[in-house]
Amino acid sequence: MHSKLIQVAQDARKRAYATYSNFHVGAALESSSGKIYPGCNIENASYSLTICAERTALFSAIAAGEKDFIHLVVATENGVSPCGACRQVIWELCGDIPITLVDESGTCTETTSSELLPRAFGQKDLGLT
Repeated sequence: MHSKLIQVAQDARKRAYATYSNFHVGAALESSSGKIYPGCNIENASYSLTICAERTALFSAIAAGEKDFIHLVVATENGVSPCGACRQVIWELCGDIPITLVDESGTCTETTSSELLPRAFGQKDLGLT
């Protein structure tokens, strides 16, 4: 399966800064170059400045020059799916990619970004591509 990506996401989850919600999230994004980018959620007392694990991984990869992504793993206590903001960012930066949701026991659920965000809105809709 995607054991390396899962392990990276679970390890990133341990580094989350979740002092307000105590909800630790880790992510691992694999680029087409084979590089894996970890991410964790980082909270702030000013809640709007909080960043999710998925966006941390995505933004790190983009900052490193990556543009093509092939798989995302999100690790949480109970295997929940990304928030709406992350779903939109994933769609914008990755298009339709496979996403694995994993809980702390290692149980995985396979989905895709198009399943998580049906009828997605993006650059094509703005006439930018």
